[in-house]
Amino acid sequence: MASGDSVGEPAAASRSCPGTFARAWAKAVSGTSYLPMTQVQLETLLQRLTERLATGLLAEPFDLRIGQQVGAELVAAHIASAEGLGRTIEVIELRLLRDLGLVADDVEDRMARLLAAVATGYARALRDRTLDEQESIRRAAMIARAQAERALRDSEARFRHQATHDPVTDLPNRTLFTERLAAAIDEPDRGAERVGVCFLDLDRFKVINDSLGHQVGDLLLVTVADRLRRILGEHLVARLGGDEFVILVQRTGCTDDVVKVAEAALAAVSEPALIAGHELTVSASIGIVERQVAGTNPVELMRAADSTLHWAKAAGGARWSLFDADRNRRDLARYALSAAIPTALDRGEFYLDYQPLTSLRDGTVLGMEALVRWRHPELGVLRPDSFIGLAEETGLIVRLGGWVLAEACREAESWSADRAAAPFVSVNLAVRQVHRPGLVQEVRGLLQRTGLPPERLQLEITESTMMSTAEEPVRALRILADLGVRIAIDDFGTGYCNLAYLRDLPVTELKVAGEFVAGLRATPVDPASRTDERILASLVSLAHALGLTVTAEGVETAGQAERLRAIGCDAGQGWHFGRPGPARAHPRPGPLTLPPRWRRPPP
Repeated sequence: MASGDSVGEPAAASRSCPGTFARAWAKAVSGTSYLPMTQVQLETLLQRLTERLATGLLAEPFDLRIGQQVGAELVAAHIASAEGLGRTIEVIELRLLRDLGLVADDVEDRMARLLAAVATGYARALRDRTLDEQESIRRAAMIARAQAERALRDSEARFRHQATHDPVTDLPNRTLFTERLAAAIDEPDRGAERVGVCFLDLDRFKVINDSLGHQVGDLLLVTVADRLRRILGEHLVARLGGDEFVILVQRTGCTDDVVKVAEAALAAVSEPALIAGHELTVSASIGIVERQVAGTNPVELMRAADSTLHWAKAAGGARWSLFDADRNRRDLARYALSAAIPTALDRGEFYLDYQPLTSLRDGTVLGMEALVRWRHPELGVLRPDSFIGLAEETGLIVRLGGWVLAEACREAESWSADRAAAPFVSVNLAVRQVHRPGLVQEVRGLLQRTGLPPERLQLEITESTMMSTAEEPVRALRILADLGVRIAIDDFGTGYCNLAYLRDLPVTELKVAGEFVAGLRATPVDPASRTDERILASLVSLAHALGLTVTAEGVETAGQAERLRAIGCDAGQGWHFGRPGPARAHPRPGPLTLPPRWRRPPP
């Protein structure tokens, strides 16, 4: 500590407000153990201890005994639980210096030593108190041995209860539940019996904690615990931590026995509750596992219940889901596949196929859509629908999509080497890519490095991307369009796009969803087919009125292509014109051999 620090700092501490810190301290330790005092009395006690801590921090010479005395007084005041000590250490470490405005050269070092002294004094006092209790028991044994033995048994039961029960709700904790579950599975002569587990989690509980505070959240947990205990008294109900509860259903006859328990639990949780002046209504999700005890173990059972709980959450919550082994295997396989994507990118396992976008007027190849494939070392070649969804869920789509964009630009630049009128390359952008702040810089950099002209790059985006209220993605697309990059809306007509957006967005092309084109496979006299044709004609007319070109996706027959050409559609894409494959496998741009009815007379 610098010279003179110890003179000025106590005065500064006295000008601060220990009461603010004391109230925070009191709030932190409330509920950690039974306190024989009111909240006001608790705050008064802790304010006095706060002043002692502040004085001890700045005193010369520094005396650790003050911290030890504070720890002992906490135990004496019955703040005597591990959680109480933990919260005390946490609130002192995080707030004392800030709330009291204590500043000194070595105050942080002193704080660490003082916290250790508080813990030491706390532990010694707790030990001394335990020893005193034991001494009282021994003295009582001299008077009445029977009473002493009874008191000892009560003490052991109390410690056992503390070790196996949740301090907030007083429900059995994870330790006791695991013991009971293992016993239900491992006891002899039970191989033919069945057991069930309900894994319950409150929906959106974090919102309550964040908006109303953890104290209200804890009170809500107590209410939920009381309801579950009352409704499901014959079954073991435990709190695992947070807002997670678990119910053990022993000797089940069938799955319906556990389902009934889950439905009763959901009904109990959903009842409105008045908590600290707030009327709260919450719901819960439950994962259910029910099986024979033979061949299972507690770890597998709880893992299955946890997975099933996530299914219920993913389905919207406020419901139960039943474990399905086949679905679980598929989920594990999906997880393994998503986890392998980064390594697959590093190893070069992804490659691109291309499908032509062909002019319906003269049969020239206008563009090539890049379609990513995964040459998996064990599963063979995987199509995008096997892994794109996983990449989007995990956020890996940004890296994967960036690779696709870069590879497509690199390959497309090479097409002009032996082609007089090289086609553009069309690349799909995921929503996350469009919303990335660096999209413009990424595309501009790729065009510069590869030498690909901007007009030979088309970016395909979905309708949902354009429906975003964020201005930044639209601004980025406008900048790219100004550079000359083509912008297309993919699968147009399947989303909820506001047509007014097309008036102002930098879109050059609409790619009409294949669902509409599929209807053209029927004869023109078919009512449904005529309806699809009228829809397509309206979309083409709208696009042309806005100065946009139209490409129809999913064209599989010559008849579909002819009807699309007749209504004025500009281009087609589908198996009729070419299946996805390497770019070199597709025909060069220029007139193709077309049926006579397609050929237009020269102008």
